[in-house]
Amino acid sequence: MTEDEEDDIRAELVHLRQEHRDLDSAIAALVDSGRGDHLTIQRLKKKKLAIKDQINRLEDRLVPDIIA
Repeated sequence: MTEDEEDDIRAELVHLRQEHRDLDSAIAALVDSGRGDHLTIQRLKKKKLAIKDQINRLEDRLVPDIIA
């Protein structure tokens, strides 16, 4: 993997982590306020989980496999 590819992955990770935090805050605000309907909260949680999966896949690309 080239340095440019690593830089692109790191930039994407920064973006995804921020989006993940934003969703977490939005979910908490909806739950705390009692205004969020169950379906909306579930959709946001599902999106948050999908972003977490993307983060994990990108992090795995940055860490080389270690053969024991």
